[in-house]
Amino acid sequence: MSLTSVELFAGAGGLAMGVGLAGFKSVAVAEWDRWACDTIRQNQLRGSPLVADWPLYQGDVRDWILTVDTRALEGKLDLLAGGPPCQPFSMGGKHQANLDARDMFPPTVAIVRELKPKAFIFENVKGLTRASFSNYFSYIQLQLEFPEISKKADEAWADHLRRLQEFKTSCKKSGEGLSYRLFVTLVNAANFGVPQKRERVFIVGFRSDIDAQWAFPSETHSLNALLHDQYVSGEYWDRHKVSQCNRVALPEKFKEVVAGMKCLGLLPTQCAWRTVRDALDGLPEPVAGGSAAFLNHKLQTGARVYPGHTGSPLDLPAKTLKAGGHGVPGGENMLVRSDGSVRYFSIRESARLQTFPDQYELHGAWGEAMRQLGNAVPVVLGQQVAASVATQLVLAKHRQIAQQTQLFEGCVA
Repeated sequence: MSLTSVELFAGAGGLAMGVGLAGFKSVAVAEWDRWACDTIRQNQLRGSPLVADWPLYQGDVRDWILTVDTRALEGKLDLLAGGPPCQPFSMGGKHQANLDARDMFPPTVAIVRELKPKAFIFENVKGLTRASFSNYFSYIQLQLEFPEISKKADEAWADHLRRLQEFKTSCKKSGEGLSYRLFVTLVNAANFGVPQKRERVFIVGFRSDIDAQWAFPSETHSLNALLHDQYVSGEYWDRHKVSQCNRVALPEKFKEVVAGMKCLGLLPTQCAWRTVRDALDGLPEPVAGGSAAFLNHKLQTGARVYPGHTGSPLDLPAKTLKAGGHGVPGGENMLVRSDGSVRYFSIRESARLQTFPDQYELHGAWGEAMRQLGNAVPVVLGQQVAASVATQLVLAKHRQIAQQTQLFEGCVA
């Protein structure tokens, strides 16, 4: 069964690559930023199999929808995916939500209304769940649940929210109009095999006529399993050939947990969190001239520690990669070496922390490439979420076919 997808706000392509790896064939990829588009085009020219067939549109998604023959996609598109710009909700931004001109949820809802996809996956920053945004977040969710109850001209969003609330609590028939069953989940990417502590919100929806029985994928990795591999079995250090004298001492806050594991002989049921050391395995130290063997692997000088910007320890998942401002991440996108010194992650190292393939080249200077990566969805995380959605779409189709077959056989009998 062939599954189709459209990607909005594609950026450097992290979520879109994950969607492709999950078995979807992209019929459109839309992104307005020229640097991100150049990254995608550059990898298409390089013959990257993950992006080679993407029909790329560079421009505003509100203009893109005007160029599409929606009749060919309406109701037939399997998946609409994307990460609407997060600056209005980011912890590091101005926190203006709907007052921010970069809030792209309204056009996202309009595209859902236009294309009527069977399912959608939207990703955003944890800041979207902040108490100060609670009403607007509820508004976003209700719009996605009932996209046909659109905002009237000159209607305040708070008034539209009330109309949506009234519609949801009224005695409307469940099959009346376009509607979606929504699932909102806050996840830490480290718990899904990404070597980075990255908390993000996923909004997943299935069209109400799709018989999907979906739940967010189960976590596969844990801190406790990492502690076991490091301080109970020692397998982690042995695998990386780290001598006893160079192993990091067990932090005080974890001593009770590790003692319990040793006393009870408990074995982890999940995989260990992947660390920075795991992610960078096989990469040489970056040097000023770059590397002939690895793309985008060049030393960026000037890293320093200051309050709130202390870098990522080598033997834990990295801190959240930041997109930063004016092309400068401000210190967090850096590694703390075993001796306590710091340096910036190279672009290639940052790409590995976002689980981008080594053959994928980021376009632009260091600051620009880091901005693209800091805004990206880890490919592995996107793949797991999209694969779970794909499975339910296929099963729903099979159930529909089986039901139709039974009805046909009943009529023949």
